[in-house]
Amino acid sequence: MNEQGQYARYQEDSKVLAAIGTCLDAQLAPITVRLPKTLARAAAAAWDRDELDEIGEETHEQYALRDRAGELALIGLVISERGRWESDEVVVDLDVAAVGAAVRAAR
Repeated sequence: MNEQGQYARYQEDSKVLAAIGTCLDAQLAPITVRLPKTLARAAAAAWDRDELDEIGEETHEQYALRDRAGELALIGLVISERGRWESDEVVVDLDVAAVGAAVRAAR
């Protein structure tokens, strides 16, 4: 099969994945997690940081790193807004997508 056919197939696969996501999204509730204070503070600091440098052309690896940093910052936002600080931990309800991004980063 030629490359065009291959990417047409990928486009259809993407539509099926999105449809599955729509079905699953309605079934998923936020997940309550506990994080050590040091990690929670680092995530909140990522949210508070201003990135003023213009982004030029990126390699795939650079894009992936920036994407992970963005995911961390979004977790930091949720921690800043709704985190409950308990002794040495922060308890926060995270969207399953944020949990998934953190788990994928660990692999």
